[in-house]
Amino acid sequence: GTTAILLARAFGARVLVTAGSERKCAACRELGADEAFNYREVDFVEATRRATGGRGADVILDMVGGDYPGRDLAAASVEGRIAVIATQGGARAQIDLGLLLGKRLTVTGSTLRAQSVENKGRLAATLREKVWPLFGSRRLKPVIHARFPLGDAAGAHRLMESDVHIGKIILTV
Repeated sequence: GTTAILLARAFGARVLVTAGSERKCAACRELGADEAFNYREVDFVEATRRATGGRGADVILDMVGGDYPGRDLAAASVEGRIAVIATQGGARAQIDLGLLLGKRLTVTGSTLRAQSVENKGRLAATLREKVWPLFGSRRLKPVIHARFPLGDAAGAHRLMESDVHIGKIILTV
């Protein structure tokens, strides 16, 4: 999520995000999100409509899955694109096919695990060309919440399960 915010801003996008607490929403805004909605308190579909003047989001990056893809359709603009890249909220979803068709939406599912070696190579080349220079020049910096020695992987896992971290949890070897 944090890297997606950084990259979207770097490439000129207006960024709307959802997060599970006001603290996380504030952190997202500090990273460059234009709007941050606490999904525990606000209907993100309605909030997205308001924030876009009723248009909806042109691109949605869904890292949750579960019931989100169905709501993503409602939050998307006509001819919008939705990329589902994780299933933290569950691997099964129900969607309104009428809404999908009526808005002429494109939904893509993607994970690196399922990519061929050739595709992974192409993705790596694109990252080298378009993304790494942003980090190499220090224009963007990865958000690291905490570092743990490998021997304390259980501590790192507990932190991850607590859902209080913002950014990456790093295991050092």
